[in-house]
Amino acid sequence: MQKLAGAFRERGAEVGTYRITALTAREGRRQGLYCRNQTLDDCHALLVRTIPGGSLEQIIFRMDALHCLEKRGVYLFNPPKVVERTVDKYYTTSLLATAGLPTPPTVVTENYSEAMAAFAELGEDVVVKPLFGSLGRGMVRVTDPDTAHRVFRALDLGRYVYYLQQFVPHDNQDLRVFVLGGRVVGAMLRRGDSWKTNIALGARPQAVTLRPEEEELALEAARVLGAAYAGVDLLRSREGELYVLEVNGIPGWQGLQEVCEVDVAGEIADYVLKELAGRR
Repeated sequence: MQKLAGAFRERGAEVGTYRITALTAREGRRQGLYCRNQTLDDCHALLVRTIPGGSLEQIIFRMDALHCLEKRGVYLFNPPKVVERTVDKYYTTSLLATAGLPTPPTVVTENYSEAMAAFAELGEDVVVKPLFGSLGRGMVRVTDPDTAHRVFRALDLGRYVYYLQQFVPHDNQDLRVFVLGGRVVGAMLRRGDSWKTNIALGARPQAVTLRPEEEELALEAARVLGAAYAGVDLLRSREGELYVLEVNGIPGWQGLQEVCEVDVAGEIADYVLKELAGRR
């Protein structure tokens, strides 16, 4: 966050930071969205960097606030509709699959019996993911019926949705491709000590040169979701098949910056400022 703010300041922009959990909306007198008595309606642009977890009402309010700011002319990066598409793994997967992009076979259900049937259908080797979540947290690989029964019953008690994705053997590595404005800014190979390849969970970033089909697939995934910028996760199976795993509409780039010569924060600042200039 500090590097991003610094990149904007270096380019002459005035920068403020606001916590989305501190929003107050007023209608009628003093209409607007406020954060600690500072109005956000006067901002030229807002870059969404996180949507923290919370109750259903809290999440809905935060997203409503972003939509309202956009309606009032504030440039949101990414737009609220893109954030909604990408924070929800089912919505993301459905949009990608409908567009014909390769994704691992996936079943999403609220029903325990359907989940157990899907476990068998997917070859009794699945990754169970939280519908909302990031950084690889909450993901579990399930490879036998007894474990599936226990995991699924626990999820049932918590009234969670079952998101089951067929496990694709991938030698503990995948690709994170950073897309900005319809082009690839940088990419890294993430290599882990287990099947989880998230940098936040200890995976190591390595510089990589993308193959043409990898770059094309990442760009198309971002385009399908309407993302001005995105972190697209690609996985190549041991058999050579290429899949889109996820598209992060609020991507971080610390690991990428370690192995990429491009100044990612500077690229984002340049893009946003150019977009703002075109809106005037």
